[in-house]
Amino acid sequence: MKDATSTFRDSDKLEPAALEFSSARRWSIVGLLFSASMINYMDRATLSMALPVLSSDLGLGPTAKGVLTSAFFWSYALMQVPIGWCADRFNLRWLYAVMFAVWSLACGLAGFAGSLGTLIALRVLLGFGESIYLPGGIKIVSLLFPPKERGLPSGLFDSGTRTGLVLDGILIPWLIVHYGWRKMFLFVGFSALVWLVPWLLTFPSKMPNRGSQRGPAAGGTVTLRRLGAIVLNKNLLGICLGFFCFDYYWYVVLFWLTDFLVNAHHLALPKAGFLASLAYFIFAISEPLGGWLADRLIRRGWDETRTRKGILTFAFLTGLFLIPAARVESASAAIILVFGAALVGLSTGNLHVILQSCAPPSEVSVWTGVENFAGNFAGFLAQLMMGFALGRFGSYFPGFAVAAIILVMGSLSYCFIVGELKPPRAGE
Repeated sequence: MKDATSTFRDSDKLEPAALEFSSARRWSIVGLLFSASMINYMDRATLSMALPVLSSDLGLGPTAKGVLTSAFFWSYALMQVPIGWCADRFNLRWLYAVMFAVWSLACGLAGFAGSLGTLIALRVLLGFGESIYLPGGIKIVSLLFPPKERGLPSGLFDSGTRTGLVLDGILIPWLIVHYGWRKMFLFVGFSALVWLVPWLLTFPSKMPNRGSQRGPAAGGTVTLRRLGAIVLNKNLLGICLGFFCFDYYWYVVLFWLTDFLVNAHHLALPKAGFLASLAYFIFAISEPLGGWLADRLIRRGWDETRTRKGILTFAFLTGLFLIPAARVESASAAIILVFGAALVGLSTGNLHVILQSCAPPSEVSVWTGVENFAGNFAGFLAQLMMGFALGRFGSYFPGFAVAAIILVMGSLSYCFIVGELKPPRAGE
């Protein structure tokens, strides 16, 4: 039997021989990553849905609520590069399990919080734990699948985040109404710990987390000098710019879609929330679909770089539907256009594979951390710009139009700054 760090047969790419694991085991791990991503976003959303009742009970004003809702991102964004470095070096079975336990406990313990300070500390801890989700997930997929087969698993595991948003709109309000916000936090946070059982039973105890490769990072050590070289890498700069544009668009849709349907089209909150959930569901099912389509075409002989970038570009262009959605007077027409704009999800599996293909195998998580830091900064900026535009013009159109145009600009970054989908060779 080959050693687990042997390489695939591709002559121009040296990758870890993840195919040593059975297909059933690999897809079981992807399924667990999907469910972890779903739990991840459910835990994030608990506060926003409990905020009206929670703020009344604890006497929180607008400023305090703003500080509390932003606390998650303080640690989540700052942890992206450090947790990526850890994921490239340490045992992923235990690293992911420990961080999952941390974020689940942080969510559950919020049910005991009696002050603003305690809630802020727990939200910071939640962000610390959840920081593993994307760098860890991308790294694991890159180890389990060869490049030509990564589109579907990359899109599938990440689609759990949007699926979690669909469940959020149904489960969390019901729990709050029937049992109160404290028991909601207790149930959502502590019950998730059950996930650790199948994870520890399924994930291999020893799986190499560094791919064999040529180049300066072959040893897996990321020094400050090497980190500087990583950040200045042309492909990573293009990826970060493109992902910045993607996340700017996504966070506008995530935080403002329900508000738009309620205030611009005067829909009742339950109906607006349900329709927003449908849009997130379309986004979710599009993620693995876009990755699967690219994988299938590449197996038929299509060029990998052109195929993945082509599907990504098409998906980003569907985001332009958001512009007329903000202009039409009919609520039905606006909803249909929003559903079309949710097809941006077709890009997600492929943009994750683009990073995996360009990064040295031993630095996939560090690259993902840098990319996700850029994306979360975009999310922060998007909220400021959207709020300013809405206040200045009294319309959702300027903010939605800017988000859609920025998204299209992101496709240019992926197409013209990011090069061929292959890890760098020695000296690059």
